[in-house]
Amino acid sequence: MQGFGVHTSLWSLDWSRKAADLAIPEAKRYGLAFVEIALLDPPAVDAEHTRKLLEQHELTAVCSLGLPDDSRPTNNPGKALEFLTMALDKTAATGAKALSGVVYGSIGERTGKPPTQGELDAVASVMEKAAAHARKLNLEIGLEAVNRYENHMLNTADQTVSMLERIGAPNVFVHLDTYHMNIEEKGVANGILRAREHLKYIHLSESDRGVPGTGTVAWDEVFGALAAIGFKGGMAMESFIELPPQVATALSVWRPVARDREEVLADGLPFLRNKARQYGLI
Repeated sequence: MQGFGVHTSLWSLDWSRKAADLAIPEAKRYGLAFVEIALLDPPAVDAEHTRKLLEQHELTAVCSLGLPDDSRPTNNPGKALEFLTMALDKTAATGAKALSGVVYGSIGERTGKPPTQGELDAVASVMEKAAAHARKLNLEIGLEAVNRYENHMLNTADQTVSMLERIGAPNVFVHLDTYHMNIEEKGVANGILRAREHLKYIHLSESDRGVPGTGTVAWDEVFGALAAIGFKGGMAMESFIELPPQVATALSVWRPVARDREEVLADGLPFLRNKARQYGLI
């Protein structure tokens, strides 16, 4: 997982054969190194078709997801592990290198209280078992810190590093996201520095999840901190254009955040690449 990639929500969150046929060749045309596949419905994904397209276009991939509401470590640990096992098997079958995201819970999971010790225990237990299965498949697992409105478990880099250290598996890494960090961290650089050696993947997302460079994210701070830690991982542009209603509701996306994907790819991607080049990351 190195270089620049794009989350496939820019094309579709329904990862069908049609979506793969559209997204993967276009990602290659824009000179991307990888795509991040939203694995919302693992059984429905044609893994062989995706693998062949990735190989044909010389791209790698990362898969990502949030767990179903009825399959969280905190309400059904057995079902959560079963779902993660299935998702990891599908990730490996597509040829992707990792499964990341809100793999420890669901998007929209909130109890109205801080996470309890029991909830943290449940997450650590399930993720330790999932990481063991991932190792058998030569896969890594990423824990993404998300904002307080989407999940109450891991909101900051510090919380995520603490969970990673508790899990204690060598194939688990920290996944940060500038959109969430812009809400939760006391300075985006502080979060990046806290994650440091555990940070292998970052979403480069604007403050409104639209076109990077048009919002309030402190991009010089982001790239300066990445340069300071010698970041060598994946940088995925994440801008939501094509969202099904259930996902838009979970993410509270109520209006278009960009005109179309062409605007994001033609304006946002060069902006991020120029920043990365300025700070010696590419």
